Amino acid sequence: MLYYLLYDNGRNEFDKKAGIRLKYSFQNDYSEGAHPKLLKALNLAGSKQNTAYGNDGHCKRAADLLRKEIGRKDVDIHFLEGGTQVNLTALTAFLRPHEAAIAAETGHIAGHESGSIEATGHKVCITPGVNGKLTPEGILRVLAAHPDEHMVKPKLAYLSNSSECGTVYSKEELNALHRCCRENRLYLYMDGARLGSALCASDLTMQDIGALTDAFYVGGTKNGALLGEALVICNETLKPDFRYILKQRGGMLAKGFVLGAQFEAFFEDGLYYALAEHANHMADLLREAFRALGFRFFLILRPIRYFPFFLMPYWSSFIKDYAFEAWGRVDAGHQAVRFVTSWATPEEIVREFIQDLHNYTASENPTKLL
Repeated sequence: MLYYLLYDNGRNEFDKKAGIRLKYSFQNDYSEGAHPKLLKALNLAGSKQNTAYGNDGHCKRAADLLRKEIGRKDVDIHFLEGGTQVNLTALTAFLRPHEAAIAAETGHIAGHESGSIEATGHKVCITPGVNGKLTPEGILRVLAAHPDEHMVKPKLAYLSNSSECGTVYSKEELNALHRCCRENRLYLYMDGARLGSALCASDLTMQDIGALTDAFYVGGTKNGALLGEALVICNETLKPDFRYILKQRGGMLAKGFVLGAQFEAFFEDGLYYALAEHANHMADLLREAFRALGFRFFLILRPIRYFPFFLMPYWSSFIKDYAFEAWGRVDAGHQAVRFVTSWATPEEIVREFIQDLHNYTASENPTKLL
């Protein structure tokens, strides 16, 4: 993924594109249906009868493949249809009524899930992050502000990898969060909607995450699945009765094999990582193109998303040819815009975009670049 900042005069040009045929949409990583291998797996699984509610052979084999990937035979694995469903079901099951989650202020559960966690009866306590990432210092700040029974009791630390800013956690950072949570008797939970891309851009492995979190999920929807995420519960105390909550919250699919068959295909020969690597490589090509043209980056890291600057003339031209998402105003003159590459982004499209970028910038006065 890639973010950049641009000059904007306050008009939302993006809304005017309805009905216009574009060269390509970089809006998100779930515009296409599913990778052909997963569709084939679905077709084969659907051609036979399967046991219901995730007790079928496909879910069982997929869970075994994931356990092998994680390096632990003792984890429980449940397949759900989407990330919001996983988060609200997991936190409902893991937290007692008076307990709360801690998240960075940019955390997905804090601002992008329509208050789903609060709707379950649990407060989300936000704290400033660093480049979108939760830190031990942020956790301790929340704990200090909630000392007794007159307020909610923080019990779970939530992080997403990659973060909402596109940054990814290192093994050292996850170790530090793990230590902080252990010292303060907190659960550590990782939202893995884009876990594949995060793992392919950091020194973390699936084994590390299995050892350093109490629960996490492996995202499929944004990495080539038609739908589906795999929740991994590592902590023994969180396992009992989970399927009751799963059923109660509407997360238990009768045709659970639809999810299991896809995760079988993901992990039987490394396809999950190959698709994530492709998405990252396409983002790298875009990043380097912006860098070569002299755009200044907002974050000089190796996240999955980046933020170069450019002025309004380029915004006006590109809006006619490509779709991308306005992410939010940075200051009076600049707005963040998100470019997303995916498992399905064709390299020829990326290179065509890069050529268009060169053509547009060449037609403008280079001194206008910030």
